[in-house]
Amino acid sequence: MKANIHPQFFMATVTCASCGTKFTLGSTQQNIHVELCSHCHPFYTGQDRFVDSANQIEKFRERAKISEQIKKQLSQKKEDKKARDNAPKTLAEMLAAIK
Repeated sequence: MKANIHPQFFMATVTCASCGTKFTLGSTQQNIHVELCSHCHPFYTGQDRFVDSANQIEKFRERAKISEQIKKQLSQKKEDKKARDNAPKTLAEMLAAIK
């Protein structure tokens, strides 16, 4: 193996931002900060709760609302196009529609 190409190895201190738990593990970084750990994550604790650390639920709802608005606009455009397509195109068609 080549010398001096490997990163330095530390016994890192991992700190959970949610519950404050600290533990150590081997890493190339000295300090690691995580949002959730095995002590507070719903999968490991068995508790049903939403963990929305980055407003992901609100962002999803906004995207869904925008998607619905776009669908309404597209359906309105399709209806307008159908109405224009069904309109008489020649003078003979217009006169036939009057009779």
